Amino acid sequence: MDLVWDIISKILTPFYIYVVVMVIVGILSENRNPVKTLAWICVLTLLPLLGLVLYYFFGRDLRGNKIFSRQASAVGLYHTPANAISTKEITHAVIPSSVRKSMLLLKSNSQAVVYENSRIEPLVESSETFRQIFKDISAARDHIHIEFYILADDEVGNRLRRLLIHKARQKVRVRVIYDYVGSYNLSEAFVESMRNAGIYVQPFLPVGLKFGFGKLNYRNHRKIIVVDGKVGYTGGVNIADRYVVGNRLGNWRDTMVRIEGAAVQGIQKVFLTDWYLVEGKQINAEKYYPKPENYGNTNAVQVVVSGPDTEWPNILHGIVSAITNATKYVYIQSPYFVPPESILTALETTALSGVDVRLMLPRKSDTPVVAAATRSYFLRLMQSGVHVLFYNNDFLHSKTIVVDDSLAIIGSANMDMRSYEQNFEVASFIYDVDTATSLKEAFRRDMQKCEPLILSHWQNRSFWNRMCESAARLFSPLI
Repeated sequence: MDLVWDIISKILTPFYIYVVVMVIVGILSENRNPVKTLAWICVLTLLPLLGLVLYYFFGRDLRGNKIFSRQASAVGLYHTPANAISTKEITHAVIPSSVRKSMLLLKSNSQAVVYENSRIEPLVESSETFRQIFKDISAARDHIHIEFYILADDEVGNRLRRLLIHKARQKVRVRVIYDYVGSYNLSEAFVESMRNAGIYVQPFLPVGLKFGFGKLNYRNHRKIIVVDGKVGYTGGVNIADRYVVGNRLGNWRDTMVRIEGAAVQGIQKVFLTDWYLVEGKQINAEKYYPKPENYGNTNAVQVVVSGPDTEWPNILHGIVSAITNATKYVYIQSPYFVPPESILTALETTALSGVDVRLMLPRKSDTPVVAAATRSYFLRLMQSGVHVLFYNNDFLHSKTIVVDDSLAIIGSANMDMRSYEQNFEVASFIYDVDTATSLKEAFRRDMQKCEPLILSHWQNRSFWNRMCESAARLFSPLI
């Protein structure tokens, strides 16, 4: 037996070395971030076999290979967006230059239409969020489109399921996309009950023996609801009980935005493009883009997507622009913080220039390694003047940024490299004084539940804690 194993080992070892070398050559040829490249080379060389498995599932960069395609030339209705601002109008608009720069950037990198005159309602209390969502869905007359990372088989999820079945029986067309991995505990009975009622339900990039595991790392993290093409939602809330009754981390504090008017067309376009990806069916009927009501509000919205299917990391670009062009303040909430270097540089540069930069993160975390990596960034940030606040008792899941009473960003993306590079994400860039002021006030209310970190105290934390944080940070490009 030992002789047989020895022969097999002599045959397989050169083959394994060849495969690892070819993978490393491939990584180098992609010209990725050097830190991330070195991290994967270390994993491949120091973890035999396991390193290859980890790279196959989590390390491959499929963006450059165009494995995912939004099929922009084939999907959706070729319509003239209502209440839209042209590039020329942006350039000459009487708005702050910082806002103008962000608008032009997002028009350039993602062709994000600038919609005017919508009705915008930030929702920061989950009970009110679900109350409003169920009210709007109950009032649907033509169609309901739903897309979530987590659709849970719990009380809130089943309440939504029953309501959707009821609407389908009223001849309302219902389409649902759920992420196959994010909703891993969704029962087959849950899904089949909706399909049996005439609801169109599709998982996003399923994985397993039947489907393969090649796209395990690329998940749909978007949260979207569109009702009759007239009302749209996006933000950070999933369909799960944790937002209402909490879990071991406490109650989940999150933010959604409810939109009526022209900007709903942007949310609708995201859903219908994703629907094409999961079902391969083009949705072109004009009824999905009804003429919006002009609410006469002096605001503008861009609905921005990013993911493996986009040429640029659009949301990351927009956030960096918003931070670096701020002149008064930047308030940020994120449940996870493992940022790329561009975000760190933007935060430090802005804080050092005298802008009030505040970063609010949850003290509790459901991922200890990520939490440790997060803490490794605090010293440098605080030294530059960034105020870091720990949200105590409950869990902060909100993903918002508000800048200078003029720009609010509400979306699904965490402030980490996974959201910016691997996940399918969506964010609303809202240029509106009322919305920005509302989110600023919500942030300041949340500060009452926070503990600010003190630089001198943080510098004196134990050597063991600092080493654990530094070790966790080594894996931050891979998290």
